Amino acid sequence: MTVLVTGATGRAGRHVARILRAGGHPVRAAANEPGATGPWDEAVPFSFTDRDTWDAAFAGVDRMFLMRPPQIGNVKRDMLPALERARQLGVRRVVLLSLQGAERNPVVPHHALEKWLRGSGLEWTFVRPGFFMQNLSTTHAADIRDRDEIVLTAGDGRTSFVDVRDVAAVAALALTEAGHAGRAYTPTGSRALGYGEAAELLTAELGRAIRYVPVGPLRYWRSARGQGMPAGMTLVTLALHTTCRLGLAAGVTTDVRDLLGRPPIGFAQFVHDERAAWVRVPGSVGDRPATATDGRRPTARNGG
Repeated sequence: MTVLVTGATGRAGRHVARILRAGGHPVRAAANEPGATGPWDEAVPFSFTDRDTWDAAFAGVDRMFLMRPPQIGNVKRDMLPALERARQLGVRRVVLLSLQGAERNPVVPHHALEKWLRGSGLEWTFVRPGFFMQNLSTTHAADIRDRDEIVLTAGDGRTSFVDVRDVAAVAALALTEAGHAGRAYTPTGSRALGYGEAAELLTAELGRAIRYVPVGPLRYWRSARGQGMPAGMTLVTLALHTTCRLGLAAGVTTDVRDLLGRPPIGFAQFVHDERAAWVRVPGSVGDRPATATDGRRPTARNGG
């Protein structure tokens, strides 16, 4: 049977699709981008909020990798009807990309998804990763590339960073092997790092000084929004880094090693593999003196 991968054009979904297809499993990508291409056998238009896309996406599918689109906050209204239809059409196994600590935090949308799946009668597995390393090479790449800074509200907290490739491998395993139904996994790296240590590893790889600049929530909000980050994503990153600041994101598990039979991908390896994200293009902001129009973030000794 075909495996449906939602969020297939994103970081985690694309890796899940790649691993599944490499293992000989037919993959259908659920995408909201016409003509999406990637490591899958077919792509179909799909939106959790568009009923006309559901039947074609779910037909002939018995297992699904489930991701919440970042723009959806009201899961009960905007996702559960689609999942109910998936169940009606024969989907039997769902692997949910959740969030570390979601079971204890009713505020996050992932909590509602987990609750529904627990009572759905489906085979479910929750993958609750720590903070993606790849957020530094995407969401926060411009700060590092153009200003040699990691600007966050994480304070002195430590984070159990995990490579999205490890998260995808755990999800693919749960989708294709028996014995994972009713289980929740928290893939993390092998050790927790402070952002100062992350900056040191970036410095070593890139050959130029990268510094961590801890700021307060208000300053981060103003700066992120001023650079065009959507309000919803800004709130999510604030919440994640506040968790880190409070010392709640440093927990390390052995789930990656136990499930995959190898150590997690290390932070230094991630930095080496993704270094192109932070390499300056000639003529970019970092290659010339900063001016008032460069959008340079004000730094702060104390958050605020």
